[in-house]
Amino acid sequence: MFKSLLGAAALLAALTAQAHEFTAGDVRIDHPWARATVATARNAGAFLTLTSAKGDQLLGVASPVADKVEVHEMKMEGNVMKMRPLPALELPAGKTVELVPGGYHIMLIGLKRQLKEGERFPLVLTFAKGGRAEVQVQVDALTAQPAAAAKHEHH
Repeated sequence: MFKSLLGAAALLAALTAQAHEFTAGDVRIDHPWARATVATARNAGAFLTLTSAKGDQLLGVASPVADKVEVHEMKMEGNVMKMRPLPALELPAGKTVELVPGGYHIMLIGLKRQLKEGERFPLVLTFAKGGRAEVQVQVDALTAQPAAAAKHEHH
């Protein structure tokens, strides 16, 4: 009986360690990830999905791996792709908002170190209603593609 309990506890601990979903109030935060960087990279992007049952706003982001962290939007203006920081990211009630390469994303500006494949780093998200949530960002291969990375089959 004792061995069964120890085995169940070990399995639960292993599953919890691999969990890659977080919450802040009614906001669900799924699969935070970033691509590995080369040693000389000064900036990087982080990506995830956000779903708020009742609606909320992402007001800010911080991480100890960068000097500055911002939520950015990329969109076409005429024939030019432009990127700009957002003061807040709206999370409409019941809708999933994806932060992905080429769209909304989190910019890590002034990296303090290289992001290496297989590691995780903390990211703190601040929501208008949901408060603060610290998530762990999984660093995937430098060549990770958005569709493949979103599946996170290895998590």
